[in-house]
Amino acid sequence: SYTDSLKLLRFAAENGMKVKSGMMVGLGESREELEATLDDLKAAGVSIITIGQYLQSDRNNVPVSRFYTPEEFDEIREQAEAKGFERVVAGPMVRSSWHAAEVSGAGSCGS
Repeated sequence: SYTDSLKLLRFAAENGMKVKSGMMVGLGESREELEATLDDLKAAGVSIITIGQYLQSDRNNVPVSRFYTPEEFDEIREQAEAKGFERVVAGPMVRSSWHAAEVSGAGSCGS
């Protein structure tokens, strides 16, 4: 559940781990829900976050509710940075494990 996931993230952060989480947008969420999720993740101790566009992988999966523009991803990134996240990567093709070493600050993992 969402609550259990936040508890697990908080547990990891409280035990000295650098915590990263990711989310996909475009499933019908409001900007208020997105902001509330960022607040919840920050309160749980998440320091690194990735935010990408949900893409329907086949017609049997949930359809995309809307596509975010690159400018909207920039706004979301700025909003997350203002909340104090150490590292924020946001864009249409961003995935949670994409360039993981780069996102974590551990160095480049190539293209």
